[in-house]
Amino acid sequence: MPVDADPGDLTGDDEADPPADDALPINELFHSLQGEGRLAGVPSVFVRTSGCNLRCWFCDSYHTSWEPSHAWLDLDEIVAEVEAFAAEHVVLTGGEPLLHDESVALLDRLDAAGYHTTVETNGTIYRDAPIDLASVSPKLASSTPSADLVGGNGETPRPDGEPVDSAAAERHESDRLDLDALARLVETYDTQLKFVVTGPDDMPEIDRLVERVRDATSATVADTDVLLMPEGTTRKTLDGTRETVADLALDRGYRYTPRLHVDLWNDAPGT
Repeated sequence: MPVDADPGDLTGDDEADPPADDALPINELFHSLQGEGRLAGVPSVFVRTSGCNLRCWFCDSYHTSWEPSHAWLDLDEIVAEVEAFAAEHVVLTGGEPLLHDESVALLDRLDAAGYHTTVETNGTIYRDAPIDLASVSPKLASSTPSADLVGGNGETPRPDGEPVDSAAAERHESDRLDLDALARLVETYDTQLKFVVTGPDDMPEIDRLVERVRDATSATVADTDVLLMPEGTTRKTLDGTRETVADLALDRGYRYTPRLHVDLWNDAPGT
């Protein structure tokens, strides 16, 4: 089981405003195995910031998006926590970590310390930073919450069961794609395009978006740079989706990515 540090265990001031200019809202910081993408299985330190500009109904980090919670940690504290673990890889994730100016400063610090950094982003924000792998997960139409949406495993659009805010749904739908930001990320960084797939109906949209990104950038986007990942935050949910998504990847020459952390630890926090 990974070592987990949640905001209650971290040194920091959980208040509305940051206590210092170089602070970030940290929802959790923990040591685990990378569960997704090219580096699945690699021991990594995860730094999860709080706050997101989107509201995916299936969000697996509810307390960074729908109901953000965090402790404010300055960069010295974050780097010290990272250095306490024996890992060479750091994953900056969220929420949407590139919302925060100080994420760039943190990435500068981690790069100077010799860490390999992966940034998990929804692809709507571009930042100039030392990023070794941009793990870009563009959000599809199937991610938009709606009052009548119920997942195949009985999940409601909000994990807490509360009604969906129609204004939040409208903002999500209008903001979920930014082709300019996507193209700049692909051109600047070693990038994997990672799509959460709810079923075969998502594939025409994925195929179109991949072609739009290819047309918008001079960088090469190989089929193996496109990763299909089954939607699901529990083993039970994945049992019903992983084989379908694997077959879809085979059909197109895309790469399949597991959710290794779910297979190993189900929906335990800090994984």
